[in-house]
Amino acid sequence: MFHRNAPLTATGRLRLARCVVEDGWPLRRAAERFQVSYTTAARWADRYRQLGAAGMQDRSSRPHHQPGRTPAAIEEQ
Repeated sequence: MFHRNAPLTATGRLRLARCVVEDGWPLRRAAERFQVSYTTAARWADRYRQLGAAGMQDRSSRPHHQPGRTPAAIEEQ
């Protein structure tokens, strides 16, 4: 399942990334073709270069760590 406001599904992201990385399309052309911003196109192309097709899947938006989190002892009180 993808975010309801996301302009591309995982398949669309993969198509965009392959156009840029494998077919040599300029980022601006791919962004226009897939109706996303230049920054978004660059992000998906970079992720494809790093992780391949597996990198096109949705990720959690949950933070990896919470440096200001309340200690467990205080939460229990």
